[in-house]
Amino acid sequence: MAAWGLRLRERTEAGPVEAWQEVDPARTALLLCDVWDDHWCSGAARRVAAMVPRMQAVVAAARGAGCRIIHAPSDTMEFYAGSAARERARAVPRAEPPAERRVEAPPLPIDDSDGGCDSGEQPWHRAWSRQHPGIGIDAAADLVTDDGREVYSCLRAFGLERVLLMGVHTNMCVLGRSFGIRQLVRWGLPCALVRDLTDSMYNPQRSPQVSHDRGTELVIEHIERHWCPSVLSADLLAGSAP
Repeated sequence: MAAWGLRLRERTEAGPVEAWQEVDPARTALLLCDVWDDHWCSGAARRVAAMVPRMQAVVAAARGAGCRIIHAPSDTMEFYAGSAARERARAVPRAEPPAERRVEAPPLPIDDSDGGCDSGEQPWHRAWSRQHPGIGIDAAADLVTDDGREVYSCLRAFGLERVLLMGVHTNMCVLGRSFGIRQLVRWGLPCALVRDLTDSMYNPQRSPQVSHDRGTELVIEHIERHWCPSVLSADLLAGSAP
């Protein structure tokens, strides 16, 4: 398969810096973090539903380019029990991750201590049962797991060297899950956030009292500066590098 041309954006004291890089789709995983069918916060659920058509287009294009798709809808493995994609992930030989690197990063730039819901619902409850049905799972090739060590084992088993992550929520699950950005970076795995296909749990009534969209941008900027670069979904849809 032809290489992707990705514009990897990082952030420095002087501002954003982009570097073009060729990436082999066949040695890349696209991981969907917690793109659930519903959410306890209706605002969050609406924003996910709005992203799903673009997510599905990216998943289809990436799969067609030879990229391995990992669906990681946490807390829903019972729904996928016995499915081909779930069993494929369970069947890979277990690989021991390397010793974790120490990575220092300041606190997040937004206050999400209230749960981050901007539409008023409380308290938290599990509203999800599966991944959003608008995103297809290919029984012949995809993987389903919500366990970081299983994700690591899948990467090693299929010869995958890089992970691209999209999904929700950037300040919580995308960063903090056992397969999230912080853990991948601590294992020394190259990764990048698909920054236009993510969201945050942020209530604008909390610090720094900016709009929800700006709150999400602040978290993305934090990731670009302290954890990993970001890319745009357009690069994945565009196909091969020039």
